[in-house]
Amino acid sequence: MFFHGTSRVNDKGHLEIGGVDAVELAKEYGTPLYIYDVALIRQRARAFKEAFEKHGVKAQVAYASKAFSTMAMIQLVEEEGLSLDVVSGGELYTALKAGFPPARIHFHGNNKSRDELAMALEHGVGCIVVDNFYELELLDDLSKQYGVTTFILLRVTPGIEAHTHDYILTGQEDSKFGFDLNNGQADEALEKALASASLHVLGLHCHIGSQIFETTGFVLAAQKIFKKIGSWKEKYKFVPEVVNLGGGFGIRYTSEDDPIPAAMYVEQIIQEVKKQVIEMDITMPEIWIEPGRSLVGDAGTTIYSIGSQKEVPNVRKYVAVDGGMSDNIRPALYEAKYEAVLANRMLDENEEVVAIAGKCCESGDMLIWDLPLPKAEAGDYLAVFCTGAYGYSMANNYNRIPRPAVVFVENGEAQLVVKRETYEDLVRLDVPLKAKVNK
Repeated sequence: MFFHGTSRVNDKGHLEIGGVDAVELAKEYGTPLYIYDVALIRQRARAFKEAFEKHGVKAQVAYASKAFSTMAMIQLVEEEGLSLDVVSGGELYTALKAGFPPARIHFHGNNKSRDELAMALEHGVGCIVVDNFYELELLDDLSKQYGVTTFILLRVTPGIEAHTHDYILTGQEDSKFGFDLNNGQADEALEKALASASLHVLGLHCHIGSQIFETTGFVLAAQKIFKKIGSWKEKYKFVPEVVNLGGGFGIRYTSEDDPIPAAMYVEQIIQEVKKQVIEMDITMPEIWIEPGRSLVGDAGTTIYSIGSQKEVPNVRKYVAVDGGMSDNIRPALYEAKYEAVLANRMLDENEEVVAIAGKCCESGDMLIWDLPLPKAEAGDYLAVFCTGAYGYSMANNYNRIPRPAVVFVENGEAQLVVKRETYEDLVRLDVPLKAKVNK
């Protein structure tokens, strides 16, 4: 059995996280329930920061909040001294309500609205990652209107796509994100940005994929970016102050995954950037990265209550839980795989292999297809590991199912950080039909 962070089996034979009995949490706060191991989040954050500090390289580690955004999480990010990556007005609003310093916020997104950009300028967001020509013109106009100089990164697509153990050198030009490095779009974008008195180009940004278990893709991306920087140095006398190589660092979901330590990614990125800087005889830029999943993914565990079961002779046995694609859409969306245990019977031997079904009215609402478990009974608690990224953030109200509560655990203490939705919450924004007037 593989445990993440502070997870262990306590003397009751229950799953314990952060020194707190997960079964007792389920009883107190109900299920489904998201539990976050705060110590593990802190450990992951510090590993990235310390890797840069060890090499004396100026850097920003920005938490990609799309992975999991709540006020408490943003405050935890602030405690750890990270920067913050937001991709919408809602994520920006959450950060501001949490008291996060706007100067350390980076605003991403391929279709930021005028209102969202205005909100960013009004609150003094530190950097806006410009994704397209429409946004470039809109931001220039708004910056003039507000009388400010806006610091920007130009997002570029370097023609590299990395995922897990694979990387592809062609084909990523076909992306909804960024200015293409190879067809002249990035050059045109830089020219327009440099011509604006209201925009200050800090440098470049790229993101090559997700759940990446090697450093090759990041090295290739850095090489392609610096090749372009070399031409821009000659043509425009432009040298970036910042190079942002994005995120996508992989985590372990199942035994099939083999992630590498944060320091290995950072060291390879630093080594390649330094090499390019020396060859081009330019000033070392600040390096930015954007870990999201790798900070919170394996720190999250979802606890469910087991309900009905169905045996299909000679085919499989279905065991249903009180959640599913409404709290974790990843298996239905892209066949994500997970491991799970019975949180209240951790010492029992596995007796059968079952399929874990969600309660949504969809045949595709399956959380895990082949899971070894003790013979489960109604009322047992199923703990699904590594649900900290894109579980809560992609949760929905399909079938009018309320979204779960979220609890942080650390050093033997639990704190409710998101309340469970109620049925009243589900209809709070509904507007009933007007009564018909009989003529």
